[in-house]
Amino acid sequence: MRGYARTVVAVLGVFDLIIAGWMTMFPASFYALPTLDWTPPYSEHLMRDVGGGRLATGIMLTAAAITFDLLLVRVGLLAYTAYASVHLIFHAGHLNHHEPAKSVELVVLFSLFVLFPLAALIATWTERRSS
Repeated sequence: MRGYARTVVAVLGVFDLIIAGWMTMFPASFYALPTLDWTPPYSEHLMRDVGGGRLATGIMLTAAAITFDLLLVRVGLLAYTAYASVHLIFHAGHLNHHEPAKSVELVVLFSLFVLFPLAALIATWTERRSS
């Protein structure tokens, strides 16, 4: 399970760094993504602030993947799971903006962003107990 947890932390860390770079350097381009444009008005300040938060999470997760310090791994996974859960809840509550197939796609995708880090977090405790 250590390999699974490390892989999840590394993938999420790199993913957040990429998204953060996009949000902070090209906020209008990021805002043009489907599902964002129906929540006007556009705020460059908000896009850059959220991008900065994603940058912080990406740095923490990447450091956790490199060092595999158990506390850092757990805090990073817990922080990401908290963010992903709020994101999922928002989108699940606003499915009326999409066709049914797109709604299912979004809920499944955003659910995976909750389930993968949650499973990795649980794996860090399971492995420790069995060692």
